[in-house]
Amino acid sequence: MLRGLYTAAAGLTTQQRRHDTVTNNIANLNTPGYKQANEVTRSFPDMLLALTGTSDNSDRKIGRVSTGVFAEESLSLQLQGDLMESGRSSDFGLSSDIEVPGIQFDASGKAFDANGEPIYQPQAFFTVEGTDGQPRYTRDGRFDLNAQGYLTTSEGTRVLGTNGQPIQFQQGVSIDDLVLTSDYRFVDALTGNDTGNALQLTRINNPNMLVREGNGKFRLEGDASEAVPVTAADGVEIRQGYYERSNVDAAQSTVDLMSAMRAYEANQKVVQFYDKSLDKAVNEVGRV
Repeated sequence: MLRGLYTAAAGLTTQQRRHDTVTNNIANLNTPGYKQANEVTRSFPDMLLALTGTSDNSDRKIGRVSTGVFAEESLSLQLQGDLMESGRSSDFGLSSDIEVPGIQFDASGKAFDANGEPIYQPQAFFTVEGTDGQPRYTRDGRFDLNAQGYLTTSEGTRVLGTNGQPIQFQQGVSIDDLVLTSDYRFVDALTGNDTGNALQLTRINNPNMLVREGNGKFRLEGDASEAVPVTAADGVEIRQGYYERSNVDAAQSTVDLMSAMRAYEANQKVVQFYDKSLDKAVNEVGRV
């Protein structure tokens, strides 16, 4: 009897995590560069049931039974969001639709090779400096210049250039005095002179290797060779005066939220049923 109670309790925990993930997506619906998170669930390993104590002293297999479900991980949907015009020179919208020869990706950015192995569409990211000095990746292109002339994100994180160092301009330079060229170089808006600074865009070949850290930043977990500089052949474009909107699907998130609530309520009723059954077994059957 208790196996069913534990299974329902596992379902409660899983649906709670799913609910939390969806509500976080909805809360970040208007956060520039935010990438929708999807909860991945799976069942615990099945158990093989067998009947023991038979007359011929042999076990008779009954079948397999699942012991519940759990939320295995949360994956970010690394797909392009819409570009919104802001009119601010400090906003940079990144448009990435990197193609892989011979591969046709579906709407979720996933495909399969000839051997049936999954392949994910590479994505481009701005490269910023983490608190540990290691690179982090973001799609939030709302930049600004601080008092020292460093190009920073809206959270104050320094943006890295093609030399791997934080981009720094001469003090007194305004972001409105700078224009970003098609090859990601900053030039003077009046003279067209090269400032010697260029944005470092990084191509992540498998975006599912990215781990969300908060404030729109990701770190690469695993093989460092998955991160390579963006080349002209990738066709990645940056539009100044624009920013990338969140790629959260509001309608689907609403449906997922209601589905998680209904599943949670169903598991809750199962727990209540077992509670009543145990109560009867202890207080009524036990007296007989």
